[in-house]
Amino acid sequence: MVLSEGLLEAVRNYLDITWTDPAGDEKLSGIIARGIKYIDGIAGSAMDYSLEDKPRELLFDYCRYARSNALDQFQKNYLHELLSLQLTKEVEAYELANSVV
Repeated sequence: MVLSEGLLEAVRNYLDITWTDPAGDEKLSGIIARGIKYIDGIAGSAMDYSLEDKPRELLFDYCRYARSNALDQFQKNYLHELLSLQLTKEVEAYELANSVV
């Protein structure tokens, strides 16, 4: 998966990673890719992580938990936000499918 431009840098900034570490960036890129796949799966469609919105916020926190080896706690601690995202996307899909053109 190719990350969108600037996403790695934004996550590095969020995690306060200020040093240069190519191996660390490769590892973080994998975490980001897995987080995108996870959140897209919850939402039921591909999200736009370039916008300052809930999917981006959840992705950044997913990366924080994964980097801290506490990913098993992410879903537990963010269940309400994940369910809210899922419901919002389902309502949007329903409205789109039932809109009169």
